Amino acid sequence: MSRAFVKESDADLVELPDRPVSRHPNLVTPAGLAAIEREVARCHAAHAAAVGAADKAAIAAAARELRYWSARRASAEVVEPPAETSRVQFGSTVTVQRQDGRTQTFRIVGEDEAAPAHGTLSHVAPLSRALFGKAAGERVEIAGGEVEILAIG
Repeated sequence: MSRAFVKESDADLVELPDRPVSRHPNLVTPAGLAAIEREVARCHAAHAAAVGAADKAAIAAAARELRYWSARRASAEVVEPPAETSRVQFGSTVTVQRQDGRTQTFRIVGEDEAAPAHGTLSHVAPLSRALFGKAAGERVEIAGGEVEILAIG
């Protein structure tokens, strides 16, 4: 196409591909929803600042993040903490013992709020999926190993 038919403003736009959105249900804890809403607000502020500075790369990055977090907020399904603790479910805090004797405790949460180093594990993680519906004392095989559920809270 000839440059004569391209608006200068269109040629200078920076376009970033959208962040991939999980195909799994977007289950979140109440705290997870609050974190998503904080991200939406942060992205709005970053976008406004980038527009004010006329920084096209920053505008594109903020717009991309805003699209992602807005989609996650729109699809969020809040799951209240479980009242029943006899079986593992979304929101449960689970203590397991691995074959090597290590004991680990984690809470099963939404994908965006999961941080294994901080004791939270995504509900779509293989270990979480293997534990769903199980009770304390049961053993679950995962990744060629075995874990025993010691406690559910």
